[in-house]
Amino acid sequence: MDRAEKAEAVSALNATLSNAATVVIVRNLGLTVAQSTVLRQQMRDAGASFKVAKNRLARIALDGTPYTGIGDLLTGPTAIAASTDAVAAAKVAVEFAKTNDKLEIVGGGMGDVVLDVDGVKALAALPSLDELRARIVGLVQAPATKVAQIAAAPAGQLARVFGAYGAKDAA
Repeated sequence: MDRAEKAEAVSALNATLSNAATVVIVRNLGLTVAQSTVLRQQMRDAGASFKVAKNRLARIALDGTPYTGIGDLLTGPTAIAASTDAVAAAKVAVEFAKTNDKLEIVGGGMGDVVLDVDGVKALAALPSLDELRARIVGLVQAPATKVAQIAAAPAGQLARVFGAYGAKDAA
């Protein structure tokens, strides 16, 4: 990798980190290419990115971003997962680490807050933005549905009474 390629890699990683709401650092302890491909696909499906970069270049890319504090976590064979959704990268990394012992979560960051392993796991336990939106819509719709049921109940009762009288007269 020559200087131009390194500069391009650093600027691309810096742009990714500048736009990220959450960054998770994981340690790759011998993932196969197939396992790494599955992890990358899961990250992509969740709206996150997964990059393996040289630690030295990653530390340079951290400059000028809110994640300068996580530079100390970049030791050994590491990779960086980043997402604009606050919990997407953490969720995918934690779920993948549960099923694969070759991926170890080292820590991460959320804005200028540095997260340890437990912090990343706690972040992964939170509902995603889409789940929160669905819950809010459900809460907003529930009262309206109940009001409609209550308003329709007297009319339904009257209809049943009239139906019973009509059946009685017909018999």
